[in-house]
Amino acid sequence: MLRSLKLLVLLALSTSGATALAAGAPPAGENRGDAEAGAAKATVCAACHGQEGKAIMGSYPNLGGQHYSYLLQQMRAFKSGERQAALMAGQVDNLSDQDLRDIAAFYADMQLVEGVAEGEDLELGERIYRAGIADEGIPACVACHSPQGLGNGPAAFPVLSGQNADYVAAQLRAYRAGERVTDEAMGQMMRGVADELEDDEIEAVSAYVHGLH
Repeated sequence: MLRSLKLLVLLALSTSGATALAAGAPPAGENRGDAEAGAAKATVCAACHGQEGKAIMGSYPNLGGQHYSYLLQQMRAFKSGERQAALMAGQVDNLSDQDLRDIAAFYADMQLVEGVAEGEDLELGERIYRAGIADEGIPACVACHSPQGLGNGPAAFPVLSGQNADYVAAQLRAYRAGERVTDEAMGQMMRGVADELEDDEIEAVSAYVHGLH
């Protein structure tokens, strides 16, 4: 009964996207960053995230083609300390909010990175992504991230299509452990989902989204 109630709450939150997570998008009336200016400011970012927004290692996220709203939200979270990551420590401390907007625009305007799914249980990953696990109170990922993994820009739900499997798995584990809390505005939705996922399920769905497009 409790799991069923939890599932209904998570689904209600996910389908209220753009209005429920107003804080995830730039404030109303805020100007979008300048991608051309962002190209120069993002030079140091290429050391991990690549010249074309494709990360140099699977443990780093691909940024090319990611939603502007999500990129900006996460950089602001790193700067405020809401989101902790050792490799990002100090990277945004000396950047102004205009710098963050410009860098977000630069990466958002890039071509979306595509990947090829590899793994032992991609069928399990597809089932979780498209149907969830009702018995565990886990809603389908498509509710927020779309059937093609393209997310929801106005709601700042990230693109998952082509995202590195190792990175996705690490973030799900971080949510499960309570180490990542950037879902607070959505009623801790990602923590609620990840809390019910087993390691093999995390690996399967992470591998599946890497090749999703």
